Amino acid sequence: MTAHLGTGAPPPRVAVVGAGPSGLYAAQALVEQDRLPVLVDVLDRLPTPYGLIRYGVAPDHVRMKAVANTLRRTLEDPRVRFLGDVEVGRDVSAEELRAHYDAVVYCTGAAAERTLGIPGEDLPGSMSAGELVSWYSGHPDAVALDALRARTAVVVGAGNVALDVARMLLQSPEVLRPTDVPLDVLRVFEASAVRDVHILVRRGPEHVRFTPKELRDLGRVEDVDWFVDPSDLDRLRGAAHPSLSTAAVLCELAAREPTGASRRAFLHFWTSPVELSGTGKVDAVTVARTRPGAPAGGDGRPDLLPAGLVVRCVGYVAAPPVGLPFDPLRACVPNDAGRVIGPAVGIRPGEYVAGWLKRGPSGVIGTNKPDAEETVESVLDDLSRRAAASPTRRLDDLLRERGVNAVTYAGWLAIDGAEAVEGRPDGRGRVKIPDWRRLRENAASTTAAAR
Repeated sequence: MTAHLGTGAPPPRVAVVGAGPSGLYAAQALVEQDRLPVLVDVLDRLPTPYGLIRYGVAPDHVRMKAVANTLRRTLEDPRVRFLGDVEVGRDVSAEELRAHYDAVVYCTGAAAERTLGIPGEDLPGSMSAGELVSWYSGHPDAVALDALRARTAVVVGAGNVALDVARMLLQSPEVLRPTDVPLDVLRVFEASAVRDVHILVRRGPEHVRFTPKELRDLGRVEDVDWFVDPSDLDRLRGAAHPSLSTAAVLCELAAREPTGASRRAFLHFWTSPVELSGTGKVDAVTVARTRPGAPAGGDGRPDLLPAGLVVRCVGYVAAPPVGLPFDPLRACVPNDAGRVIGPAVGIRPGEYVAGWLKRGPSGVIGTNKPDAEETVESVLDDLSRRAAASPTRRLDDLLRERGVNAVTYAGWLAIDGAEAVEGRPDGRGRVKIPDWRRLRENAASTTAAAR
């Protein structure tokens, strides 16, 4: 029997860094188990919880956003506290977290995006998926996009994010009006000049990473004509593709006849961008057809595709908090079932990872649940085998000394309520508040004490 389980012993305190899906699934697993009573503080650098659900799921994917309703119950649990607008490395160090908690679980995801590594990639009009998604999702760090002036857009990638971006660029403003996009974002989409969207996939259809559901959702966008080269699907028809439903949707799109729709979608397989060009901004993309067995640069037959907007959707790179080791080859924190492994020292007691920090940038939202549960098992095993440090000083004291005003769950509810009020004049359920100042002002408007 350890000090944790002894009569009158205080329950161990666990810090979960990151209030996105992986962090909240970890908090949920910690408080729903009956092996060991624990208290959990969920820290996030943003004043709002839910991470990727709030700032990564496209606004027209309302059902996917409903996952937040389940995770909300975790934040409402009396054993869980939310401490938003607290950043590890800025407001508190990893070492200080270890001094204030019996265990720290890092779930901060991936902050950086991969590049194409081609000439012209830095031209205005070329951007990462994260930049575009953050803008239309109302992220407070996003740079405002004042217009979608290009008639032709190119989306580079073969995953769900690429299809999300393409769908948003093709989507009718009528579909977006009832959603939670900020008003300025909605106005840009209403004035959008985008009519053609080209999706470039470097390999063949049998290698795509997007799901059948995302492809069907894109194919259901109204008033869009589809163009897919049937010959690109020859290998797919003859291969034992693991996702027959994906194959079926691709063949159905390729078989559609043009209707004279106002927008067009082009899906190009075996096609890779090799250069972006333009005077002062992107005007064209030089693409090359690739083929099985050909060099990475293509087969030497480049073509020029006029386009004024290029969005790369080629993956993310995890960026761990300052103080944690990192394996750049696997793009994750070295770990054993979530236990952080440091160079030369082995397992670092009391430090854990879950989500993309643990496994690399892969999987969908639901993947984070079993991933977090495995890490929590490691946390509980370790806590049950050693006596607790049982810190008597709470992190709140340190934050107050430094003038850090953490946003509590009550503060988040104030933000949530303010967003609902913003949506009422237009009959919308909510309108996101997209800037730091207003988020903090609304969070500070509540006088409710932290639970």
